[in-house]
Amino acid sequence: MAASVAVPWADTPLTLIHTPQFETNKTDIFTTGATHMCLLHNAIFRGYNSIFQQASHIIDGQDKADFVGYALTWCKFVKSHHDDEENVLFETVQELLSDSTIWDATHKEHASFLPGLTEMHDYLVQGMDTPLDFEGEVLLELMAAFQKPFEHHFRNEIGTIAALANHPKAPKPGSPEETEAAALFRDWGKGTVRKAGLWDVVPFFMLNLDRSIGDKAFEDGRWANWPPMPGPVRWGLVNVAGAWNSGWWQFASCDAAGQPQTLYALREGHNEKKEEL
Repeated sequence: MAASVAVPWADTPLTLIHTPQFETNKTDIFTTGATHMCLLHNAIFRGYNSIFQQASHIIDGQDKADFVGYALTWCKFVKSHHDDEENVLFETVQELLSDSTIWDATHKEHASFLPGLTEMHDYLVQGMDTPLDFEGEVLLELMAAFQKPFEHHFRNEIGTIAALANHPKAPKPGSPEETEAAALFRDWGKGTVRKAGLWDVVPFFMLNLDRSIGDKAFEDGRWANWPPMPGPVRWGLVNVAGAWNSGWWQFASCDAAGQPQTLYALREGHNEKKEEL
């Protein structure tokens, strides 16, 4: 976290997950895949935290409308991520390892938080006549109701994937099978966020990635250039795709350069200025 950012930042109430590569320095396909999944999960955690921390501070009408859009994008992100795992990634890995049991616990974990996620989504879509009726305390209650199973799953799944390196049918290092499996993981990772939504989920994801560097950054800033992509492409995903719903992204945990920022609704004097207008 950048030193200039006020506490609390978007690293609470859900504590960020350390990547398996940071903890073990292993580079096999499953440790690498789990690490990339972890970074995606941390973006989702920052999104959750940014919503949770700001919800009770939203009083301006336009802010309410934008905040509802931001929170709905988070719901869409999580649901799309879940669906893409269940329908694509999990089946692919099962076939790779010839084992239909590896995701048994994960399926149960998914089922444990999805009803709560649906209730949150339904409140934001159907629970008010207009966004002006948004009540932060209602949203916080709904989020808190599924926070524990949601957090448990998003943490536990990282270990589940990394542990597949020890599966008896895991591809051997340097084998053609390992190369093919690495390509499958890479292709899934590249496509899963874009598949969720170029004009909403992609900017949400990019603006909740901490790209800061130094000893105060997450894992010393080793992921500042993740996911790897040309600079102009990264700029376009944030500034061009993000322009479509620009008011939503003011609530994000990071700015357009990927640097942690004080959360919008928690900035000093924010609500006082709104009341004066």
